[in-house]
Amino acid sequence: MKYGFLRAAAVSPKLRVADVSYNTEEIIRTMQDCAAQSVQLLCLPEFCLTGYTCSDLFLQETLLRGAEQGLARILEASKGLNLVVLVGLPVRMGGKLYNCAAVVCEGRLLGLVPKTHLPNYGEFYEKRHFIPGPENAVACELAGQKTLFGTRLLFSCRQMPSFVLGVEICEDLWAPIPPSCGHALAGATVIANLSASDETVGKASYRRDLVCGQSARLLCGYLYADAGHGESTTDMTFAAHNLVAENGILLAESGPFESGTAVSELDLGRMEQERIRNTTFLPQTDGYTTIGFDLSLVDVPLTRAISPTPFVPQDNAAREERCELILRIQAEGLAKRMEHTHARCAVLGISGGLDSCLALLVAVRACKVLGRSPKDIVAITMPCFGTTHRTRSNAEILCEALGVTFTEINITHTVESHFIDIGQPAETYDVTFENCQARVRTLELMDYANKNGGFVIGTGDLSELALGWATYNGDHMSMYGVNAGVPKTLVRHIVKYVADTCGEDSLRSVLLDILDTPVSPELLPAAADGSFSQQTEKLVGPYELHDFYLYYVLRFGFGPAKIYHLALTAFRGRYEPSVLFGWLRNFYRRFFAQQFKRSCLPDGPKVGSVTLSPRADWRMPSDACNALWMQELEEMEQDSAQ
Repeated sequence: MKYGFLRAAAVSPKLRVADVSYNTEEIIRTMQDCAAQSVQLLCLPEFCLTGYTCSDLFLQETLLRGAEQGLARILEASKGLNLVVLVGLPVRMGGKLYNCAAVVCEGRLLGLVPKTHLPNYGEFYEKRHFIPGPENAVACELAGQKTLFGTRLLFSCRQMPSFVLGVEICEDLWAPIPPSCGHALAGATVIANLSASDETVGKASYRRDLVCGQSARLLCGYLYADAGHGESTTDMTFAAHNLVAENGILLAESGPFESGTAVSELDLGRMEQERIRNTTFLPQTDGYTTIGFDLSLVDVPLTRAISPTPFVPQDNAAREERCELILRIQAEGLAKRMEHTHARCAVLGISGGLDSCLALLVAVRACKVLGRSPKDIVAITMPCFGTTHRTRSNAEILCEALGVTFTEINITHTVESHFIDIGQPAETYDVTFENCQARVRTLELMDYANKNGGFVIGTGDLSELALGWATYNGDHMSMYGVNAGVPKTLVRHIVKYVADTCGEDSLRSVLLDILDTPVSPELLPAAADGSFSQQTEKLVGPYELHDFYLYYVLRFGFGPAKIYHLALTAFRGRYEPSVLFGWLRNFYRRFFAQQFKRSCLPDGPKVGSVTLSPRADWRMPSDACNALWMQELEEMEQDSAQ
């Protein structure tokens, strides 16, 4: 698929024990169905050609010959199908039997990967029939084709270099050091596991955790195809518990005794980016042989969930847990800084908006950590030309509800005096008109803190820093920016979380009204009816879009084309494609142009995987050019017009 996506499936076809002809037809039918759905990687269960529960029938010449003949039919049927298939079967080699995965692609037997770890405990007795496979690749012939045989084989797609397949079989995953560890370090981005794991109480949960954990540890996609209905139930039952995971996240699952089909798209570009960033993930290719194959790239709609709010968990419990943790991180960071600087008070500007509200909530928590009174927090409102009654009122009510010290410094005359100093007409509502107010507010806060032995808390959030929506050396500057790691979409949920859990009616009421207030810098005079004349999201774009773009730019380094592709899925039915594209272009323009502000940020706590601190995760020259990114956007626009 395009943009680094690969549609993959783990399927358990119908099966009859030792009936190779029947099983072959079911496998071929499954291959054809999957190919019709644009699946390009199909993993089938262990011994799917014969059945896992053949027991001593594995020693019968007729069964072994039948398995080879069945594989030959599958190879023939795979011609013209645009997918890679993994088929489990017994293979006779050098006078011994091996439990193998045959890797099939468009008529070619790419290779045979034998099982490494054979269980011989409890209900399993594989060593009765099989031996572990050799590590080094050896030439062999099976089903009329010459191929390679060994545990250290990888399979690489020429058209999609990020698709490198490694194979392990069932018990291999349960071993202390699974073969997939070596496969991944040798370059495999996808691990396919052909399994026959019987179902017992509690095993499904353990199996799920094992698969997800391995995909996280190896920074890979992981397919797990389990034996299902049709296996002998003499001593065991098999539930077709199939799984598709990626970097610790379960993308698709066929629960025990359900459909037996799990399908999703693996984001292989994401896995490559994760590995690039992880400096302990070091290549080790010794002893591995890589076999190339060809697949045609196809563009199909994504079926995997793409959250429109990647910073915000969709699950209520997970979201509340995250909000609480972030508040604790922020409060602990601020408490340490106040303690270290021996600050007699914490000073912040309170506007009645979301960001200053969150900063104040954090400051109150920090005082609790230090065992200090909330009165040690001085919240200063600084009304000027654009301040509305609503925000001014909310600021005072919030401070009263939290028990902090509240004071007002009207900066109107100071700003007017400054206009005279620099020759700025008071009736010219330009960027100077706006920035003068922001810088005077910062001047008041800094000098007030200086006079009173205080410590100025910054209120700007991650989204504003990304867009440069702050006045340089104005609200851009503080002594500690508690919100610098929190995106705007998450700020809103944290404030809502406090409103829902505070247990105080007055505090909850004002927090809910702040949440309902449009985001505005309030730097231009209010409208005649007292409403806002500025609304930030009408000027720079919806924050939910910019946070989405920011997440994929910083977290994974994706380019404009892939991010736009993801946005089309995430925001389908909510934004027109042209709107998504327009704000994406605006994001890149602002993101590059505003780096100079991010290069000199005050300290602030990291709360998530994405941050813009020049001392943490993001270092970028302030004079870097965005030409390549804008060129990609232009090419996208031209393609859409054709």
